[in-house]
Amino acid sequence: MVKPLEFKEGDKVLLKVSPWKGVVHFGNKGKLSPRFVGSFKIIERIGPVAYYLELPDEMQGIHDMFHVSNLRKCLADETLAMPLKDVQVNEKLKFMEEPIQIEDSQTKFLKRKRLKLVKVIWNSQRGPEFTWELESEMKRKYPHLFT
Repeated sequence: MVKPLEFKEGDKVLLKVSPWKGVVHFGNKGKLSPRFVGSFKIIERIGPVAYYLELPDEMQGIHDMFHVSNLRKCLADETLAMPLKDVQVNEKLKFMEEPIQIEDSQTKFLKRKRLKLVKVIWNSQRGPEFTWELESEMKRKYPHLFT
């Protein structure tokens, strides 16, 4: 039997976030993307599974109550935490990355159709990162890259 996670007021926790670029990726990308940000101080426990966190100004607009499944106990040294100014987090706790340029293109042939793909370079905080994306989706979402 699994013991449920419990925290006390004043505990430091990490908050789960997930990568989001607005398009479906082919293959397994983002393996080294940050999965948790923080640390944040627990202000108050609300019921058996909800907690209020003390959020910084960079995260204004994000509700400060979180389910225990989105929290992890912070065991690491505070100085090793990833600064929030380096990660843009939207209200759904997805961090945002924008495309910088289209580097290459190719056509992928399937049984009954052709997929036009473009190699996109993203402005990742972890260094240069690229993915292959559907050309039609990229043209719809980022037409300025195709001028």
